Amino acid sequence: MSITAKELAKKLNLSPAAVSMALNHKPGVSTATRRLVFDTAEKYGYDFSRISEKNSITGSIYFVIYKKHGAVVTDTPFFSQISEGISMECKKQDYNLKVNYIYEDDDVIQRQLEDVRSSDCCGMILLGTEMTDRDLRPFLKLPFPLVLLDTYFESVSCDSVLINNVQGAYMATSYLIQKCSQQPGYLRSAYDIYNFSQRSAGFYKAIRGAGMSASQSIVHDLTPSIDGAYGDMMEILKSNEPLASCYFADNDLIAIGAIKAFKQHGLGIPEDISIIGFDNQPISSVIEPNLTTVHVPKKYMGEAAAERLISLIRNPGQPPIKTEISTSLVKRNSVGRAKHTGI
Repeated sequence: MSITAKELAKKLNLSPAAVSMALNHKPGVSTATRRLVFDTAEKYGYDFSRISEKNSITGSIYFVIYKKHGAVVTDTPFFSQISEGISMECKKQDYNLKVNYIYEDDDVIQRQLEDVRSSDCCGMILLGTEMTDRDLRPFLKLPFPLVLLDTYFESVSCDSVLINNVQGAYMATSYLIQKCSQQPGYLRSAYDIYNFSQRSAGFYKAIRGAGMSASQSIVHDLTPSIDGAYGDMMEILKSNEPLASCYFADNDLIAIGAIKAFKQHGLGIPEDISIIGFDNQPISSVIEPNLTTVHVPKKYMGEAAAERLISLIRNPGQPPIKTEISTSLVKRNSVGRAKHTGI
């Protein structure tokens, strides 16, 4: 004879309400408790046909954007395409979607998380582009599944969906080496963000793979925005620092800001300097020259995060997985063989 929910609650020393919320995929219990209830129910032969159909799950999925030092600009196409992907998958699976912003402030975060905890939230997608593992810890205590989007931490056991940054940067840098026959320089983000650190790893992997010395690559640290990168590069040009004949940039905005500065300084793109970006933002196809860049499937990235979260809501107890989405190279006109071997 199979165990009843009431007997299950008594065996686990839990309230019948907690067991009911766990079995019916409802918010209000921790992930650990939900996993314990399901494991014990399965062990003692609970009749899962008693549980209401999955598509009757109540509650909303929350897409939370964590704002820290400004690298996440939410009115960009990058953000809107990710949001669109999340929204489409939630609609497909009959879930409501709510978008929240949480800002870096310990007291404010705690109040905001308490509000989320007492809401109808049944699962969270957290845009953690600007986060550290320390920033993430309060979110892991929430009583519902969470998927971390656009970053990853080795020190934290958490589902993550992100771009394969190493692969994208390696591919872009290898293309520069092949096309320009010169050692690429690096337009590196001045912001310390996981994605940029992984792109740095991909850049140097390609440099070493080509038999070049990593220490010989010219590196400029630039603000990861068009205006910021333009201003930083203008200062570099005024100081007459050595320049490379080709560059990999951590993102399109850095590349575009640098191109603006180079052109103002009288340098041709790609006649004097070749540049390749990362993200394939819409502006990269309309600037002159069109920017060669790494395409990030942003909409699919959002869909994948929502799909994984819904899987966790409906089937608790799954081990965390890291999902890396491959990129592709978009070849345009900002890369070519330079007239000079160096600048």
